[in-house]
Amino acid sequence: MFDYRQYKRGYFMPPVECNDWVKKEYIDKAPVWCSVDLRDGNQALVEPMSLDEKLEFFNKLIKVGFKEIEIGFPAASETEYELCRTLIEKNMIPDDVTIQVLTQARPHIIKKTFEAVKGAPRAIVHVYNSTSLAQREQVFRKSKEEIKQIAIEGAKLLKELAEADGGNFLFEYSPESFTGTEPEYALEVCNAVIDIWQPTPDKKCIINLPATVEMSLPHVFASQVEYMSKNLHNRENVVVSLHPHNDRGTGVADAELGMLAGADRIEGTLFGNGERTGNVDIVNLAMNMYAQGVDPELDFSNMPELAEMFERLTQMKIDDRHPYCGKLVFAAFSGSHQDAISKGMHYRIEQDPSKWTVPYLPINPEDVGRTYDSDVIRINSQSGKGGVAYVLEHNYGMIIPKAMREDLGYAVKDVSDVNHKELAADEVLEIFERRYKKFTPVFKISEVHFKQIDGIQTEVTIEADGKTTVVEAGGNGRLDAVSNALSKHFGKPCDVICYEEHSLKQGSDSSAIAYVGIKGDDGKEYFGIGIDHDIIRASIDAVESAMNRSMTE
Repeated sequence: MFDYRQYKRGYFMPPVECNDWVKKEYIDKAPVWCSVDLRDGNQALVEPMSLDEKLEFFNKLIKVGFKEIEIGFPAASETEYELCRTLIEKNMIPDDVTIQVLTQARPHIIKKTFEAVKGAPRAIVHVYNSTSLAQREQVFRKSKEEIKQIAIEGAKLLKELAEADGGNFLFEYSPESFTGTEPEYALEVCNAVIDIWQPTPDKKCIINLPATVEMSLPHVFASQVEYMSKNLHNRENVVVSLHPHNDRGTGVADAELGMLAGADRIEGTLFGNGERTGNVDIVNLAMNMYAQGVDPELDFSNMPELAEMFERLTQMKIDDRHPYCGKLVFAAFSGSHQDAISKGMHYRIEQDPSKWTVPYLPINPEDVGRTYDSDVIRINSQSGKGGVAYVLEHNYGMIIPKAMREDLGYAVKDVSDVNHKELAADEVLEIFERRYKKFTPVFKISEVHFKQIDGIQTEVTIEADGKTTVVEAGGNGRLDAVSNALSKHFGKPCDVICYEEHSLKQGSDSSAIAYVGIKGDDGKEYFGIGIDHDIIRASIDAVESAMNRSMTE
């Protein structure tokens, strides 16, 4: 039964108003990023990654630019313990990268965790226990004081073991299910932990506020984060971190508003992989900053390669509409969108190529390793004349006259509609050439001669119905003279209403293309093209094709 009445609000507002984050317009710098792909993302897989797969993933995260990487829960998994020891013993951790390991606030698990990270050049030991009302009442059946004592004892043991080991350790604490915890109680527990650790400027501690389950609108989460950020002890030596999940589908919004509210650090995964609906999507979050001119300090310039690795190692598929990285996120099939993109591209070149303001494209696809020819303007039955013209110009250098675009657009759409499929650039070119180039079902012009007498005089040799006829005519130019000869011979109008030409490539051996439009005796416009090293011959071929079409349609 679909009964909304069984649910009630499971979150709590801060005891005081915390809305300063509302006054901030944008995020002006990147947070500290911590990838949890190898722990949280891995435990969400149907088939967890092998050691070799994890090592490949780890190296890719380093290449992207992550400086903090949570490598697993070594006390709970032999593979994750092995990963930790392999990274340490084979010196695979760069000097500027810190590994992070997770442990419950339970003595035997904490002790095994320290065994796993022994000898690490630098490691964050991340301890947690659940603090939410639901967990306290239903799972642990303990009082607030008893739950706080678990956190305190865990914090004490971390400090004791770190001092005994003498290693380079940093501490992190998470009040798990923070979103379902009363903010003032979460603050009480976190401050008790901070008071034990006594962080310093050289050894700050991390207080991580996990949206273990998203429970509220993002603005409520932001208020909770601001309350914590303003009231934590020793705040200048505390890094406030967020670990948003995506149960409500607003993990990215939680993270963005949480950063406005005072968070310094984000834990998340590539492409949002994680338990249930996933973690906050770091690609999405970082690229949102990038699209607003803020350096995310992560390098996603080869998104296709990153996506391929992710899908191969996790056996998960990235949605085609996934922001910034999906196969179709830059694709425009709609005619109006294609036209706007095409005009925006030209405007950018005319005005300032160093700035990106193209309609419908929040970023330049090339910035993330995508290409215009296969990723931006895509042709199907929904496409318009501007999109078809863009494909021919971008791929083949053909600048289609505006007068010709509508006729071409309908011709391409008809083919796509009949075949029920998207058309590749070479298929669009084939339709274009089949319709307009050397279209001679009625007649052919086999020879043309010109004389400059009272303008231009021409002799046009026309082959039709098995006969060859030489027709003489004059005009104010070569093309006008040829069109007059055709009109004279067939007794039909051949008035040129559109003529454009340009070279197809640079250099002395370049071909030229001519576009001709004529008005037939039915008042309609008919088009043809000609391509030749000689622009006069190209123009004659174009008017020949246009006249043939006017006589067959």
